[in-house]
Amino acid sequence: MTGGPIATTVDTRAARLWLGLAAGLLAAQIVILFAMGRIPICECGYVKLFEPGVNTAGNSQHIGDWYTPSHIIHGFLFYGLATLMMRRATVGAKLSLAIIIEGAWEILENSPIIIDRYRTATMAIGYTGDSVLNSAMDTVFMALGFLFAARAPVWLTIVIAVFFELFTGWLIRDNLTLNVLMLVWPLDIVREWQAAL
Repeated sequence: MTGGPIATTVDTRAARLWLGLAAGLLAAQIVILFAMGRIPICECGYVKLFEPGVNTAGNSQHIGDWYTPSHIIHGFLFYGLATLMMRRATVGAKLSLAIIIEGAWEILENSPIIIDRYRTATMAIGYTGDSVLNSAMDTVFMALGFLFAARAPVWLTIVIAVFFELFTGWLIRDNLTLNVLMLVWPLDIVREWQAAL
């Protein structure tokens, strides 16, 4: 016989501990971004749920934008990576690893070297970095994607990821795949196609 009230109490405490650690990691990301001089919210002075423009001053400044699906896909990928690396670990432990990776990326993404790389190699010509709000929400959306992948069938997670990539690729001529490609190995043909939007 396994389980019982004692096991449930231990599981609840462990879940709270991991949730607290995840929240602490997100808070650390926010503090570091502030220390880097990132603006808290859009310079426009207000917060929108969703910024529909791609090459606009509001992109990467509000709660969500057309790059939000990429961060959800990060969550799918990080769940897969954490499951491969930490097979016996709890979902909370795996989520903490995912938040460390996403937080590190968000901090790097808002460093001068990556901001300049985006400006020169991708379609984000006027990119100035994320607001702290947008960066924090990118991590939250990653966590939501991670938690979805932890509960959903693998096939459904893959179908949603492919749909997100195809839809944003068609709509804004950018997606996670193109973003990574253009950061790592910029292609003129892709840049020209994206600029024709």
